[in-house]
Amino acid sequence: MTDKDFVRFLDYYDREVISLIVEKYGFGEMEALRDFIQSETYQMLADTELKMWDFSPKIIFDLWECEKITGNPRHSIYIKGA
Repeated sequence: MTDKDFVRFLDYYDREVISLIVEKYGFGEMEALRDFIQSETYQMLADTELKMWDFSPKIIFDLWECEKITGNPRHSIYIKGA
């Protein structure tokens, strides 16, 4: 993935995940953006070695939500498995 493609990838996920946060939790867009970008989930998404571009925005949202609830995005069923 080129740097330009990666920037597009992050922009797409930012918009989609923030929309899900706003819809479910009623945050303002800037608050949702700030919260998402400061999360461990976002750091994982931005880590090219983890190759998280195979996950849908809803799965990334689930990781973020698990992080908010448990303190660790790795508690998501999508990472732990069933």
